Amino acid sequence: MAMKRSPQRTAFLVFDYAFVFAIALLCVFPLIHVLSLSFSSATAAAAGRVSIFPVDFSIESYVYVAGKAEFWTAFGVSILRIGLVLPLSLLVTVMAAYPLSKSSRVFRARPFYTYFFLITMLFSGGLIPWYLTIKTIGLTNSIWALVVPGLVQVFNTILLMNFIRDLPSEIEEAAFVDGAGPMTMLFRIILPLMKPALATISLFIIVGNWNEWFNGIILMDVPSKYPLQSYLQSIISPASNLVLIDPKNLELLKKINERTFRAAQIFIAMIPVLILYPFLQKYFTKGLVLGSVKG
Repeated sequence: MAMKRSPQRTAFLVFDYAFVFAIALLCVFPLIHVLSLSFSSATAAAAGRVSIFPVDFSIESYVYVAGKAEFWTAFGVSILRIGLVLPLSLLVTVMAAYPLSKSSRVFRARPFYTYFFLITMLFSGGLIPWYLTIKTIGLTNSIWALVVPGLVQVFNTILLMNFIRDLPSEIEEAAFVDGAGPMTMLFRIILPLMKPALATISLFIIVGNWNEWFNGIILMDVPSKYPLQSYLQSIISPASNLVLIDPKNLELLKKINERTFRAAQIFIAMIPVLILYPFLQKYFTKGLVLGSVKG
C-alpha cells in the first residue's frame, strides 16, 4: 500500500529537485557556452552576443584548428601520456594497495608504510626540490617527465586498499589452501574481482592527467613537447599572432577571432573525456562505495 506524501515532504522534494537542477545547469552552462562560441562568427563573438546558442553559425574555427599542426602534436603527446600513465599507474597502485590491505599481523611494516603514505598527502617537499629531483635524474624535456612524477596517487592507493579489504577473506584462504602464492593470489584471484575499483581509479587517472597542464609548462623547454592542456594554457596571444600574415590567413582572420579559435580548441580537447566517461560511469559509484566501507 502506497503511503501518501505530506505537503511538507512534497515541498521538500520540489525544492530539492529544483536545487539539484539549478546546480546541474550551472555545471553544464560553461560547456554549452564554449560550444556555442566555437560555432559562432567572429563578429558575434567579439560583440559578446553569444550565450547559449551559436550566432551566425560558422565552422571556420574548427577548419583552422584541423589544419594547426601544433594542436595535433600536443594532442598526440597527451594521448601518449595517457597510454603510458594508465597501465603503469594501475600496476604500481595495485602492487602498493595489496600488501597494505593486510593486517599488521600479516604485514608487520604496514603501520609504517601507512603513515608514510598519509604524510605525503599532508605535506609536500615544495616545487623547487621537486623540479631539481626530476631534472637531476634526467627526465626533463621527455615524455617520462609527464608520466613518472604522478604515477603513485595516495588517494587511489587508499581507495583500492579499502576495496581489497572488503573482499571476503575466504577467497584468499581457499586459494592459499590450493597452493597459490602471493603473486598468483593477487593477479589471478584478487585482480579479476577489482573491476569496479580499477574502472573508478582509471577514470581518475585519465581525467587527472588529461587536464593537468602545470607539469608540461614547468618540465618542457620546447613547446612542441607540450601536452594538450599545456599548449592551450600557453595560448594567450590574440588570433592575429596565431595566424601568419599571408593572403590566405588575412582572409581567414575575417571569419574567426581569438575567442572562437580558443573555444574550438577547448571543446575538441574535452571530447575524449566526454566520450570515455559514460562507459566508466556504471562502475564509478560502485567502486567508490565498496572502497569506502572500511577505513
